[in-house]
Amino acid sequence: MDAKELSPRPSLEQYKKQAKDLVKARKSGDPEALRRIKQHHPRLGKLSDAELRSAKFALADAQFTIAREHHFESWAKFAKHLEALKRKNSAVAQFEAAVEAVVTGGLTTLERLLRQNPKLIRARSTRKHRATLLHYVGANGIEGFRQKTPKNAVKVAEILLKAGAEVDAMAEIYGGSTTLGLVATSIHPMRAGVQNALIQTLLDYGAGIDHPGAAGNGHFVVNGCLANGRGEAAVFLARRGARLDLEGAAGVGRLDLVKSFFNENGSLKASATKAQMEAGFAWACEYGRNSVIDFLLKRGVDLRAQANIGETGLHWAVVGGQLDTIKLLLERGAPLEEKNVYGGTALSQALWSAINGDPGIDYVPIIETLIEAGAKIEDGSLAWLAQQEGRSSSARARIAEVLRRHGAKS
Repeated sequence: MDAKELSPRPSLEQYKKQAKDLVKARKSGDPEALRRIKQHHPRLGKLSDAELRSAKFALADAQFTIAREHHFESWAKFAKHLEALKRKNSAVAQFEAAVEAVVTGGLTTLERLLRQNPKLIRARSTRKHRATLLHYVGANGIEGFRQKTPKNAVKVAEILLKAGAEVDAMAEIYGGSTTLGLVATSIHPMRAGVQNALIQTLLDYGAGIDHPGAAGNGHFVVNGCLANGRGEAAVFLARRGARLDLEGAAGVGRLDLVKSFFNENGSLKASATKAQMEAGFAWACEYGRNSVIDFLLKRGVDLRAQANIGETGLHWAVVGGQLDTIKLLLERGAPLEEKNVYGGTALSQALWSAINGDPGIDYVPIIETLIEAGAKIEDGSLAWLAQQEGRSSSARARIAEVLRRHGAKS
């Protein structure tokens, strides 16, 4: 959640002044003011800039906008939060201090705060997500500036759970989420190298692996992991008994289970759907489950299918850096110029991923493979590449060399 961080010493008067300034900025047509209002004010969010400049926008609207951009449901709740922060021993101030200890790994501070106020373990944020301290371990769905995972996050979770944290408590995140679901689908525990250990700790304390909140919106937790790029967590949960439909089974490479969803004549059983097959094919491509890919192709999956997730199997194989899978798909006739939901071909996706994707993946061989297979280099590719800052100059130079060698013009 892109929540705005409070100033170091927040006061209500300070934010009242900001609200007045926002009214003036909107009246003058300031682009940043218009962006903030459209992003955080539900009634005004769908208006064009021209419409917003002439729309009714009172001081109360500005206050509401500021409250929402800090992830409070109303100005009254935001003001109450600020007033409570002034009192160091207030429940709000203590909870916020404990949150900081959770997200930074401050074990001594966290234990001291819990000793001083045992009720903190069941307390909830006054922000609209209503998260407990344990939810903050997930580094997912809470305010963006707090989405970080310390290396000792497992110990943090253990302290909270031993103190009585409700392991399957639901927060108002993604339609309702448990801590396990947040941890399993978050990039931050993965980058910290503690994702699976955190998941196991939660399971050890009784977390429901198939709890409706484990994936948000009642979906299977494995499918949520796959859709969020957390392939290792998906496999980890599958091995610990998480439910698998056709989509999940394909995504984690369980060919034996994938086969069980088909009749002998190759048709789908009533327990599976075409949408599940197409989504499962996409995840199989992203995570390099080539035996599953081969099986589904023989069962008629469409290489152009995007399964309501915006990319073909070839696009997903590019995202995942799966060179062998890309070669397999090309051998089977995957369309090179099919466009994803963003209007990009597989080669466009490869170029974008080379700059913005997983830094551990070398996309240059993928770019070369696609071009050699006949992918068209779009006009302006070199100019676009020169404007990017997401990788080192040497990395961009390698990509540019490949493009020029295959005829790209400056």
